[in-house]
Amino acid sequence: MSKLDWNPDLYLKFDKERIQPSIDLVARIDYNMPVKIIDIGCGPGNSTQILVNRWPHSDIIGADNSPAMIKKATDDYPDQKWILFDAGKDHLNDTFDIVFSNATIQWIPNHDKLLKKFAGLLNDSGVLAVQLPLFFDMPLGKSISGIAGQSKWMAATQGVDELFTINPAAYYYDHLAKYFSKIDIWITDYYHIMESQTAILDMIRTTGLKPYLERISYEKDKQEFENLVLEEIKQDYPLQSNGKVLFPFKRLFFVAKK
Repeated sequence: MSKLDWNPDLYLKFDKERIQPSIDLVARIDYNMPVKIIDIGCGPGNSTQILVNRWPHSDIIGADNSPAMIKKATDDYPDQKWILFDAGKDHLNDTFDIVFSNATIQWIPNHDKLLKKFAGLLNDSGVLAVQLPLFFDMPLGKSISGIAGQSKWMAATQGVDELFTINPAAYYYDHLAKYFSKIDIWITDYYHIMESQTAILDMIRTTGLKPYLERISYEKDKQEFENLVLEEIKQDYPLQSNGKVLFPFKRLFFVAKK
C-alpha cells in the first residue's frame, strides 16, 4: 500500500474502535463448521481472534503484506498460523471455506479482479466476508483530501487519493453476483466516543492519514499538515457537553455465499 511499514502498536491503541466491525462481520457469516479459514489483511492478529473464538477447531490462517504486522501477530499469538501475503499480487495454492477481510481491500486496486480471485479461493458453498471503510463519504476523508489538494501540498500528495479503492455498494453487488448465489450488503455508522478531537487525529494517523504524511518530506511540514487536519476535525466533530467527541465512522459490509 505504501512505502513505509505499519506501526502495530499505534494501530492497536484504538483496538476497541477497530475490532467491533470484525465482531459484527463474523456474526453475519452463516457457516456451521468451516474446516479452513483465511483472514486477509489480518494486521496484528486482533481481527483473527474473533474468527478463532467462533470457530476454535477450524484451521485459521492470518495473512498480511506487512512484515511488522505479521511479526506482532506471531509474537502475540505464537500458536496460530501467520503468513506474509499480498492479496493484490500473490497467489495461494489452497482453498478455504471462509475468506474474511476486515478493513483491507481499500488498499488494493482492481476490485473486479480481486473479487474474482477471492471467489477462486473458496470451496463449494464457501463464504466471502468483507468490510471496508467509506473514508471519503465522511467529513474527515473529504477534509484530508481537500487539504492535500491545496497548492502547498499538491506536489507532494498528488495521487494519494488514488491509493484508496472504494466503490459503491452497487458495484460490489454486480461483481459478486457473477460468482455468488446469496449476497448481503449493508452499511453501518459507528459512533466512536473519543476522549478528545486530538484522539481522532491519533486514530487516523496510522491508517487513512498515513499515505499523505508519507509523501511529505520534512517533519515540520508533516506537523503543519496534521495541524490543518486537526482544525478541520474541530469544525466537523464538536465537543459534547462532557468534553468528549462523537466520531461517526461509516463502513460498508458484504457477505456472499457460493
